[in-house]
Amino acid sequence: MNRYKDIDILKNENGKRYRSTVRYPMIDKKSNDIYIIGRQGDRLDLLAYKYYTNSRLWWIIARANGIGKGNLSVPIGAQIRIPQDYISIVDAYNNLNS
Repeated sequence: MNRYKDIDILKNENGKRYRSTVRYPMIDKKSNDIYIIGRQGDRLDLLAYKYYTNSRLWWIIARANGIGKGNLSVPIGAQIRIPQDYISIVDAYNNLNS
């Protein structure tokens, strides 16, 4: 899944290309969410692969926890929420950006 496939590519007045604004859905807490404590070596992409079998879905865990801006590392000792309803989150993302 390429989350940018439906995002328009625009050009500024100098001809430089850029992507249109990406919109993300709210990720509400659910009773079936999994919580872990970040350990050394934990990364968002590795957690996404472990829990979703797709490392490209790291952004779901990042958005749910307010982390991952410029860094895929998970803070050691931090409580991390792993949303389990990732399919509906991806659907909501696609709806917002279609």
